[in-house]
Amino acid sequence: MSIPFVVPLIRSARSTVSGLPGGFWWLWLSTLVNRTGAFVLTFLSLFLTQELGFSGWYAGLVIALHGLGGIAGAPLGGVLSDRWGRRPTMVAGQLGGAVGALALAVVTSPWAIAAVVLLMGVAMQAVRPAISATIADQVPEPDRRRAYALNYWALNLGFAIAATGGGAALVLGYRTLFVVEACAVVLCALIVFLKLPETRPEAGQGEDGEPDPEAEAQQKLSTLDILRDGPFRTLVLLSLLVCTLFITPWVGLPLTMTGAGLPPDSYGPVIAVNGVVIVALQLLVNKVTERRKPVTLLVVSSLLFAVGLGATALAGTPVMFAATVVVWTLGEMVFVPVNAAATARLAPVHARGRYQGVMGMAWSVGGFVAPISAGWIVEGPGPAVLWLSCAAIGAAAAAGYGLLLRRALSEDAPREAEPVAPKSPRPSAGETREKQPS
Repeated sequence: MSIPFVVPLIRSARSTVSGLPGGFWWLWLSTLVNRTGAFVLTFLSLFLTQELGFSGWYAGLVIALHGLGGIAGAPLGGVLSDRWGRRPTMVAGQLGGAVGALALAVVTSPWAIAAVVLLMGVAMQAVRPAISATIADQVPEPDRRRAYALNYWALNLGFAIAATGGGAALVLGYRTLFVVEACAVVLCALIVFLKLPETRPEAGQGEDGEPDPEAEAQQKLSTLDILRDGPFRTLVLLSLLVCTLFITPWVGLPLTMTGAGLPPDSYGPVIAVNGVVIVALQLLVNKVTERRKPVTLLVVSSLLFAVGLGATALAGTPVMFAATVVVWTLGEMVFVPVNAAATARLAPVHARGRYQGVMGMAWSVGGFVAPISAGWIVEGPGPAVLWLSCAAIGAAAAAGYGLLLRRALSEDAPREAEPVAPKSPRPSAGETREKQPS
C-alpha cells in the first residue's frame, strides 16, 4: 500500500525542487534554520502561565500583542526592503528578533514582557515582505508559486522540528529554549548576510538598467497609493477574511474541545495533524495544483476552509476534530503560495516589498482579531456560532475571489492601471532623491 503513495511523492518532489536559482535555496535554508529554532511563540503561553505564574488572560493578551506588532512591522518591512534593500532588511529584522528572544530569557516584569513581545512582532513581521519580494525578484513568474510553496514547506518543517525538539528540551528550562532561538536566528541572519545576493531593483531604473520614469514613480508609492490599486485592494480584503479563518482554530479549537468534555491533552495531537499533513503532502499538492488558474485555487482554498471549519461544529471526538483539521489544512496549503504569487503578480517591480508588506498586514490583523473574537464567541454565543460563522465567511471569500478577481489574476490578462505616486518634478543630476519611509 505504501509504494503507490511513495512513488508519486518522490516524482513530485523531484519536479518541485528542480530549476530554481541557487539564491533561492540559501533563502530556503535560512527559513528552515529560523523556524527550527522557533521556540518563543511555541512555548510562550506555557512559560508565562507555568513558569512565571501569570493568568491565561494575560498570556492571551501578550500573544495578541505579537500580532499587533506585526500590523506595523509588515508595511515597515515592505518599505525598507524597497528603499533600503532586501538583505539589510532581513538581517536587521532577524537580529532584532534575536535580541527579543534573549530579552525574554531575563525579563520578568509583565510590562517588560509585553513590550518585548510587541517589538518582536514588529521585527519578525518586517522580515517577511523582504523574503517574499526576494523570491519574486529571483524566480521567474511561472515558477513563483512553486517557490513560495517550497519556502512555506520549509517553514512548517522547521516548526515541526522545533515543536518536537522543544518538548524534549523542556527539561533544560524555557529560558534555555529562548537562548537557543536567539542563536538560531543569528545563524539565519549570517546565512542571509554571507550567501544571499541583494536583488532589489536599482532606483529609477527599469529591468534593462536604463532610466525609467515609471520605475521612479514606483519608488515613491506610499501605502495609501498601493491601496488605491483596485484589484490588489480587493485581494487584500479577501485575504484578510481567509487569514482570520486560518488563525481562528488555534484559539477556538482547544476551547471547543474542552467545552465538549474532552481532556485538555487531547488538543495537542489533534492540532499536530496540521503540521504533519503539510510536511507530508505539500510537495504532492504543489504537483496537483501547478497548472491550475490562481483564481480557481483561491476559490477552492476558501471553500476548504469553509467546509473544514464549519464541520468543526459537528465534531465530538478527537478523530472527528482531527478530520476537520485535515480539510482546512489542505486549504491552507493551497492558499498560502497562491496568495503570495498573486501579490507578486499584481505588484510593480519596484514596489514588490511594499505590496508584500501590505499583504502581510492581512495576516497580522487576522492574528490580532481572531484570538479575541474566537474567545469571545465561544464563551458567549457558543462554539457552534463560531464555526458556522467561519463557514459563511469562507463561502463569501470564495465568491469574492471568483466574481471580483478572475480577470485581474488571469495569466494572459494585462495588469490593470498601476497606482502612480503624485507627480513631482524630476530631480536634476546634481540633486539627491529623498528616501523617506511611506
